Amino acid sequence: MTGVMRSRSARRVTGVDRFLTLIRVVMISVIIIGFLAFVAQQIDPDNPFARWRNPGARGLTGDQFKGLLISGLSQGSMYGLIALGYSMVYGVLGFINFAHGEVFMVGAMSGFITSDKLHAAGWWESNFLLSLTVVTLIAIVTSTFTAVVTERIAYRPLRNSPRLIPLITSIGVSFFIQNAVMGLLGPATKSYPKLPDWLGNQRLLDLRDVVFWLPPLLIFLLWVIQLMGKVVALRLGLPGAGRPREKDATTDGDGRFVAKLTKRLAAWFGISAPALQRLVSVWISLSLALSLVPKTIRTFQITGTKIMVVAVAAASMAGLWYLVERTKTGRAMRAVAEDKEIAALMGINVNRIIVVTFAVGGTMAGIGGILWGLLFRSVNHMTGFLPGIKAFTAAVVGGIGNMGGAMAGGLFLGSAESVAPMVLMEPLGIPGVSQLKDAVAFTVLVLVLLFRPAGLFGERLSQEDRA
Repeated sequence: MTGVMRSRSARRVTGVDRFLTLIRVVMISVIIIGFLAFVAQQIDPDNPFARWRNPGARGLTGDQFKGLLISGLSQGSMYGLIALGYSMVYGVLGFINFAHGEVFMVGAMSGFITSDKLHAAGWWESNFLLSLTVVTLIAIVTSTFTAVVTERIAYRPLRNSPRLIPLITSIGVSFFIQNAVMGLLGPATKSYPKLPDWLGNQRLLDLRDVVFWLPPLLIFLLWVIQLMGKVVALRLGLPGAGRPREKDATTDGDGRFVAKLTKRLAAWFGISAPALQRLVSVWISLSLALSLVPKTIRTFQITGTKIMVVAVAAASMAGLWYLVERTKTGRAMRAVAEDKEIAALMGINVNRIIVVTFAVGGTMAGIGGILWGLLFRSVNHMTGFLPGIKAFTAAVVGGIGNMGGAMAGGLFLGSAESVAPMVLMEPLGIPGVSQLKDAVAFTVLVLVLLFRPAGLFGERLSQEDRA
């Protein structure tokens, strides 16, 4: 009897596997055919396949393709910022906070209210940078407060409940915040004030210069963040803040500046010195290779708003990396994510760390909300719904619980939904491809789940989830 049941179970599993294999083959075939049709269309827009499936087709110019990619990266940066909140909460509590998209929306709406008042007072035009700083701070405070209150009222009483209960609660919280904002501010779409001309103007950037200067700028930014953290620690009188740097005994006999600098940087980033040397070699090789590319190919036009979006997203990710990897609070967050009971036995205040996790996720959502409002200039009470779902998709694509994967998943998802409709779907003659961006985003999710269920960069689970 047992053998018969096992054989039936094996047949069922085999049937499911065959079906999934068929789905994989079909989806990959469609992608390959669409890409080949795009290449053929670029070579000859009047080729037989284009005449059959897409009469009157026109190939994409280089500037059009660059524009699509830049738009995708800027939008993906915001997906990544929201996805960080999903990954952080999942890593600590093990459930998906579907109300996080509404935290993002609250940040965007509070940014609109503040910017509108500043615009009415005449400060938005006369002192834009100061106004933008005030708007960003208020949006961050509002979204952080919303996230913390949500955790305290809705999730903490359900801390020891089955995971399905807080998951359903998060959906209810999402609907409550949506309707509360609609009741307070109305259902109409709100528009941010017009941005200054110097921010909206097109700028010509060289990809070689971007690749060459980006790593040093990120290292300098991380150094500034670390220095600011030490200054704050000294002001607050935290233990160990004024402790002098320990002398590196491994480089006493060497005395070479480059060797010492390499070891210090490698220890700072948490990698080995040979790995850092390989990364530097790749960086130099890529910079030299881009120098050989014609300037017409490696240069692109981008608005100042999109530059600001990508730069702020990169700076936010760098700050979050420093918080998680280089601070006492970050070590406590990682310990709680690994095992809450053991962390509590080690003297960590688990409730406090969970609140900090929600606060940091709310901060990232607030920054994303401001960037969304500045880039698209229109928000309403439903603004957080679809970006929130796509950010959850980005978190799964990158690897749930993996913060670097969440940011990379957001960039990948934004680029895919911007480029794929024109590169893979339009050559196949599919009508209305510009309206199918959402379908592309969720198709990416299906593909990742079919071929790599743990995400592109692997999921990071607690000890309980791994068991």
